[in-house]
Amino acid sequence: MRFLVWLLRAFLFFALFAFALNNRHTATVHWFFGQSWNAPLVIVVLAAFAGGCAVGVLAMVPAWWHHRRQAARPAPGATAAAPAAAEGAEPLPEHPPREGL
Repeated sequence: MRFLVWLLRAFLFFALFAFALNNRHTATVHWFFGQSWNAPLVIVVLAAFAGGCAVGVLAMVPAWWHHRRQAARPAPGATAAAPAAAEGAEPLPEHPPREGL
C-alpha cells in the first residue's frame, strides 16, 4: 500500500513539473488603476493557489478560537464528578489506548 501511495505522489509531482515546464510563457495580470504584473504562468497559478489557501485559513480562525474557548471551559457536570474520583476510584486515562489503531 505504501508503494502505491509513493507511486501516486511521484506521478503527481512529475505531472505538476511537466505543467510548469509547458507553461513558461509570460502572463500579464492586470490590476486596478492600470497596474499590471508580468510573470510566468506557473508562478501566477502558484500565487493564486497560495492566496486562496491563506484566505481559507484566515476564514477558519474565528471558528478555531471559538472551539478552543469552548474546550477550555469546564463541562457543566465536571465539578460533581471530581470529588467522586478523589475517593479512591481509579483515574481514567486521558486518551484511549492506541494499540488497536
